[in-house]
Amino acid sequence: MVQATEKIWHNGRLIAWNDAKIHVLSHVVSYGSSVFEGIRCYDTARGPAIFRAHDHAQRLLDSAKIYRMEVPYTRDELVAGMIDTVRESGLRDCYIRPIVLRGYGDVGVLPRQNPIETYIACYPWGRYLGDDAINNGVDVCISSWTRIAPNTLPALAKAGANYMNSQLIRMEADINGYSEGIALDDAGYISEGSGENLFVIRAGKIITPPLGASVLPGITRDTIVRIAGQLGIPIVETIIPREMLYIADEVFFSGTAAEVTPIRSVDRVSVGNGRRGPITERIQKRYFEVVNGQTEVESGWLMQVTPVPEPVEA
Repeated sequence: MVQATEKIWHNGRLIAWNDAKIHVLSHVVSYGSSVFEGIRCYDTARGPAIFRAHDHAQRLLDSAKIYRMEVPYTRDELVAGMIDTVRESGLRDCYIRPIVLRGYGDVGVLPRQNPIETYIACYPWGRYLGDDAINNGVDVCISSWTRIAPNTLPALAKAGANYMNSQLIRMEADINGYSEGIALDDAGYISEGSGENLFVIRAGKIITPPLGASVLPGITRDTIVRIAGQLGIPIVETIIPREMLYIADEVFFSGTAAEVTPIRSVDRVSVGNGRRGPITERIQKRYFEVVNGQTEVESGWLMQVTPVPEPVEA
């Protein structure tokens, strides 16, 4: 259950949490016509800070453009909305969810008469795959559901409709006793989890599927690539056959929600020694140093949420 906070940003102004409602016949309800982001704000030594806010805002706008949704806000305005929402919540550590959706208007598939609504919410949210997962890893399976194929739904967009595919992957895994499922692309190669990108480590080298494998261009994925470069660990984007997971030395998920989560088994086959491996641990350690403001890979990745100054008495 999502924990309510004070305010939600809606079309440029803050409204009460319980006032953020849509009509049941809004276009998004029937057709899944929304794009969204997941962003984390971390409690750093300098105060709450949003990680890669501008990059997430840009991906939101890119997703909207792919789906021909005209967002009347710039990247900077969306980032300012995130800051205002977090500041108003009083939270120091939280998850931020911007959503752009097609609202109430026509009920047909053609959405030209439907208004574009923009919301930004934030709320507390812990470890996506469980508190234990970061250290001890998770058990996953290869899903029977294929990842969305090219020229069907655009995988580069983080769109609500796309996640119907993700729901099937995640529900199947859960029913069968796994923490998560990994989908193959339409060519039978490794794509990604239901909500995470994937990295495989073999012989000291990190391998990750290319964007052409129906992979979302993850912000955390990009962060991992840059961290690997900083640490001097070779990293390659290439297609990955399913069986590579069974003989990998290490495998891990990445994502804003999942952060850096080791995978200890795939289809009940142990990955490496069946626990977090040394390269995953190095990547994970540096990642948490970066998001907590203890070290830098790129300047400007942490956007501080400064409190509103107290009014000065005359």
